[in-house]
Amino acid sequence: MDNETKRAIIMENYTHPLNRKTIDDASYVKVNTRNVSCIDNINLYIKFNEKRIVDMAFDGEACAISISATSVMLNNLIGKTKEEALEYIHNFYHMTEGESYNEELLKDGNAYSDIYKQGNRKTCATLPFRGLEKAILESEK
Repeated sequence: MDNETKRAIIMENYTHPLNRKTIDDASYVKVNTRNVSCIDNINLYIKFNEKRIVDMAFDGEACAISISATSVMLNNLIGKTKEEALEYIHNFYHMTEGESYNEELLKDGNAYSDIYKQGNRKTCATLPFRGLEKAILESEK
């Protein structure tokens, strides 16, 4: 993916994020994920149906990287099983660390493939993924 395409994906998902809304429904799990060193503060709303992510949404205030990464994550993981979501999340983590990962699996998530070069932005990009991972692992208890 070239840099222009990466930039376009990030900006489109920042300016027009998918599923950005507050959900007040007890069937959704709410997870707050924040970066204590900046403004990033995102609430994830996740609806599970046993082993599958049925729906997700988010609200909050955050930088362009966090908002866009959240939008991309939701777009790629709604409808996936928890196992598929964890595989995606771990591949995203590998990518943001500059390690080998499955590019095909990440789809638009590849827009963040250079994040590992900017240590202070890794937290921004992985913030929603850490929240979703936490929710999935807690739902399995």
